[in-house]
Amino acid sequence: MITHIHIQNFAIIRELDMELKPGLNILTGETGAGKSIVIEAVSMALGSRADTDYVRTGCDKATVTVVADSVDAS
Repeated sequence: MITHIHIQNFAIIRELDMELKPGLNILTGETGAGKSIVIEAVSMALGSRADTDYVRTGCDKATVTVVADSVDAS
């Protein structure tokens, strides 16, 4: 289970730290708030193809860190 997401200089996101708790976590917000960008950043961190177009304008690099905790399957 993903427990923490840190995104820096990714598209419109300057910096974001998000703690996720066990259970259902929901991203909500107005159109253009960046919900899909957060999902795209996590997708890249989990192995999808990266694209330099996502580096925030004026920045050299973008970073996405996803922390996961093991889930007991018993």
